[in-house]
Amino acid sequence: MAAAGRYPSGVISERIRDDAQAALKEGDRRRAAALRMIQDVLQQEVKLGKGDETAALQRERKKRLEAAEAYEEAGREEQAADELFEAELITAYLPEQLSDEELAAMVDDAIAETGAEGPSDMGKVMGLLKERAAGKADGKRLSTAVRERLAS
Repeated sequence: MAAAGRYPSGVISERIRDDAQAALKEGDRRRAAALRMIQDVLQQEVKLGKGDETAALQRERKKRLEAAEAYEEAGREEQAADELFEAELITAYLPEQLSDEELAAMVDDAIAETGAEGPSDMGKVMGLLKERAAGKADGKRLSTAVRERLAS
């Protein structure tokens, strides 16, 4: 299985394809099917001209986590477990996420750099942070950190 952040962009889909083939050889049909589904999503990105594998994987991971939560709330534990399994597989191909400390330092730097003084300046800070934290923290986590910091 791939290690988090191990593969540079452009190679991710190749690694997923190789890992899917290896899973099939090992008889792990569940993992192979999930990896093939992820590979299909990445191929669609290329066909649509987007080609940002990391962004596509982040979107797919978020979808899986949201679906798992919805299934859990509906008492459908088996489906929730399947969605969580796929989310974990996707996570293995994403860059390593920022720690809380790293994120806080990045937020503080962005606030200082933009001269932000309150919640009304959140857009300036987020614009800078989205670029710097691309692939390393999702937008919700970034906005929460910025909002908390600007409110204090």
